[in-house]
Amino acid sequence: MVKLAMIDPKNIRTRIAPSPTGEYHIGHLRTCLYDYALAKKNNGQFIIRIEDTDQKRFVKGSADRTLQTIKDYGLNWDEGPDIGGPHGPYVQTQRLEIYQKYIKELIDKGFAYYCFCTQERLDNLRATQKAQKQIPKYDQHCLNLSKEEIQKNLDNKIPYTIRLVIPKNETIIFEDLIRGKIKFNTNEVDDQVLIKSNGIPTYHFAAVVDDHLMGITHVLRGEEWLTSTPKHILLYRYFDWEAPKFAHLTVLLNPDGKGKLSKRHGATSARSFLDEGYLPEAMLNFLMFLGWNPGTEKEFFTLDEFVQTFSIDHLHKKSPVFDRKKLDYLNGYYLRQKSDDQLFELFKKFLTKASDDQIKILIPVLKERIVKLSDLPVQTKFLFEDVGYDKDLLLKKGTDPKLAIDMLTKSKEVISSNFDNLSTKLMDLIKENNWNVGEFFMVFRVAICGTIFTPPVVECLPALGLEKTLEKIDIALSKLS
Repeated sequence: MVKLAMIDPKNIRTRIAPSPTGEYHIGHLRTCLYDYALAKKNNGQFIIRIEDTDQKRFVKGSADRTLQTIKDYGLNWDEGPDIGGPHGPYVQTQRLEIYQKYIKELIDKGFAYYCFCTQERLDNLRATQKAQKQIPKYDQHCLNLSKEEIQKNLDNKIPYTIRLVIPKNETIIFEDLIRGKIKFNTNEVDDQVLIKSNGIPTYHFAAVVDDHLMGITHVLRGEEWLTSTPKHILLYRYFDWEAPKFAHLTVLLNPDGKGKLSKRHGATSARSFLDEGYLPEAMLNFLMFLGWNPGTEKEFFTLDEFVQTFSIDHLHKKSPVFDRKKLDYLNGYYLRQKSDDQLFELFKKFLTKASDDQIKILIPVLKERIVKLSDLPVQTKFLFEDVGYDKDLLLKKGTDPKLAIDMLTKSKEVISSNFDNLSTKLMDLIKENNWNVGEFFMVFRVAICGTIFTPPVVECLPALGLEKTLEKIDIALSKLS
């Protein structure tokens, strides 16, 4: 049996409990951020526990990836599966012996019971209830089995689950820190399975036991768990434990404000945003405001500033929209705050084909213009390959082919030896020939980049190099001849 440590009830302790069933959702990261801030502001502890009781959906390596993702966002924990702590183990499948002790206590008290119903019977029961427009729930068929019947079934090794006894027609009242007083009638609550047929506890049972033994004082979680809270309240009552304080956070809405944030509107995993080149500090600043506000006009917060300012009182009841334009704005801001030296390694990660010298040339040119780091490979594609394009693109502004040839031929003469004062030289060339500035640079831009949407071409040419620049102009001329 794992030895359990005593915990100071006055000490604020929060937790997140990711399930290793896939990638860590960005909405979960927001919950993680709020849990972290609440604990750190009050000099408490922030704990991570892996809830791996759903073995059917278990994904190998998911737990490690989740922990690494949270670390990469700069949210460090005080106790957890990788660093241990006085209240471990911090992985639920390593705590099965603990759960056996507490489920036996519930059964002995008459607050839980064996259920030997087959899946076929349960499916038929729920189908009938739905057809009769009743709330689908277990009918307590096994609640009144005699001790002899139960023992006989156990001796015969008939598969079973263990269910929670829900009292009839009782009002469960609890105070939600965001939503205020919440009431549920137990007639609407199912006799929740606490131990599955494989002997592994469900979330509902394991989370309550673990939160109590780990001294969790505040549980922040998504509003989808609101209807499960009465079951958890009953478990705390049955064990004669003090329940933590609950705060059920709003869901994140799609950018159009319609429906829960989904993959149809882009990536939703916390890791994917880092992979796209969003900075951790920008993402955290963005997430802070998805359900919270400081009560002031302050827009930019470091993590430390957020911790000092955070208050549950300022959490919202209305679901926020996941505004990607706002995220892009914040990320662009944070990129521009970094020095060229700080940006060097970030650029290098996303520009794998670029040399160090090329990156040093590109940083001051591009840092004011990119929204996220994954924009870099697209914007600089012309540096590393010849991009195919049609002759018509060179003549996008209705330019006469002969004029385009003249523009590129004379530009080549200006560039032929070096890039010194090239912007001035090209502007002088435009004036001398009385060309339209926009028309000239459209032709020139397409000739070099193969597209009309480009970074500042002239400033990027030193990264391309003289030989390749002249070569690209020759390719464009060949298309026009």
